[in-house]
Amino acid sequence: MHQTYYQASLESNASPSYPSLENKQEVQVCIIGAGFAGLATALGLLERGVHSVAILESETVGHGASGRNGGFVFGGFSLDNRELVKQLGKPKAKALYQLTLDAVQLISQRITQYHIECDKNEEGVLLANWFDDDQLLLDQQRMMQDEFDVEWDFISREDLQQRLLSKRYFGALHEKNAFHFHPLKYARGLARAIEQKGGQLYEHSRVTRIEDLGSLKCVHTNSGGRIQAQHVVICCGGYIEGLVPRLSRAVLPIATYVMATEALGARLQSAMRTGAAVYDTRFAFDYYRPLHDTRLLWGGRISIAERTPQQVQALLYEDMLKVYPQLRDVKVEYAWSGLMSYGRHKMPQLGRLENGLWYGLGFGGHGVAPTTLAGEVLAQAIAHDQALPPGFEHYGLPSTFGSLGLLGAQLTYWYYELRDYLKQ
Repeated sequence: MHQTYYQASLESNASPSYPSLENKQEVQVCIIGAGFAGLATALGLLERGVHSVAILESETVGHGASGRNGGFVFGGFSLDNRELVKQLGKPKAKALYQLTLDAVQLISQRITQYHIECDKNEEGVLLANWFDDDQLLLDQQRMMQDEFDVEWDFISREDLQQRLLSKRYFGALHEKNAFHFHPLKYARGLARAIEQKGGQLYEHSRVTRIEDLGSLKCVHTNSGGRIQAQHVVICCGGYIEGLVPRLSRAVLPIATYVMATEALGARLQSAMRTGAAVYDTRFAFDYYRPLHDTRLLWGGRISIAERTPQQVQALLYEDMLKVYPQLRDVKVEYAWSGLMSYGRHKMPQLGRLENGLWYGLGFGGHGVAPTTLAGEVLAQAIAHDQALPPGFEHYGLPSTFGSLGLLGAQLTYWYYELRDYLKQ
C-alpha cells in the first residue's frame, strides 16, 4: 500500500525516467520543481519561443501534490470566492477568477494537443449540500452568477438522490464545464511534451544552493551537476524545505489524505450513478470521484502531520461510510498523503524577489487550474516582460511563522470542523 493509486496505474510508457544532472549546463531558464507549476511554466516558455529551458526535480516528475491530488480541474483558488470579491472588489476578483477558467480550458486543450492519455472525465463537478438548507446553494449559485458571470446548475434533493445514493446530502450545484482526471498521467504527459519541444528534464537532482553571479545564477544539485541560467524559477510547493528562506517562511506545508478502493464493478452503482466528481459544503469537506476502472477515490481532511497509509485508510474509510454506509465491507487498496503549500492569505504566490529569483507556489488545496495559470503568468513575464495580472500584487509573502503557523493552521481547521458539526 506504499504506492499511490496514481503511481500503480501508470503504464510503463507513460512513465519514462529522466537522468540526474551530473555535468555543467547553460540555459536561459532553469525551473526548480517538476510539479504542475514548474511543468506549466516550462511548456508556456517553450510555446512562446524560449527554447533553452531545463527543469530540476529532487524526486520524479509529479512526485509532490501534483501527482497525488484528487484530480479535480475547476475554477477558483483556495481562497473562498466571496472572500476574493471582498478583498479585491468585483472587477479584479472576476478577472482573476476568469484566469482560472482559462486555465481549465488550457489544460483541456493541452490534453488534446499533446495526446495526453489521463482518464479525462467530462461529467463535471458537484458541490453537494451537507446541510438541510436550500438557501445555502441558492445564495452560492446567485453569487457565482452576479459576481463572476458563472452558471452553476441547481440540482434538487430528489434529483441528486438519483445520482448520489446517500441520505447525507440535500441537493447540489453542478459545475458542468469542470472535469476530473489522473493527475500523474497528466504531469507525465506534460513532461513528454516539454522534452519533445526541446526542454530538458532532470530527476533525482535536488537543488542544494543557488549561487548569485550578478546577471546570472548558478544552481547546484546533490547529483554533482550545476546549471547556469539567466532566469531561475522556484516551483517547489510543499517540498521547498529551506532552499530559499524568504519563500520557505511564506508557505506552510500542509498534509492531505487520499485513498482508493478496490475496483467495485457494478457495485459502484449502489452509491454513485454519475461520473461527476463530488465535494461538499462544509469547511472540512470530503472530495471523491469514480475512477474509470470502477474504483472510488476518496480524499479529505487537512493536517500538519503526514500519516502512514494505514492511518490514512482508517480515517477516510470512516468518512466514506458516513456518506455511503452501503460500502461497509469494501476493500481499500491504496492510501496516501502528501504536502500542499499554503500562503497565509490562501492565494497563489507569484512574482520575483529582489535578487531576481522568480517563484510560483502556495496553491493550497485547489491547485490544478491555478498552477497552470501560474505557468502562463510566469512564462509571459519571462518571455515578453509582461507584468503580473492586477490583483496578485495584493498577495505577497507574509511570514507563516513556521511551527507556530502550522499549529495555528491545525487549530483553525479543528475550529471550523467543530462549526460544521454544530451547524449540522
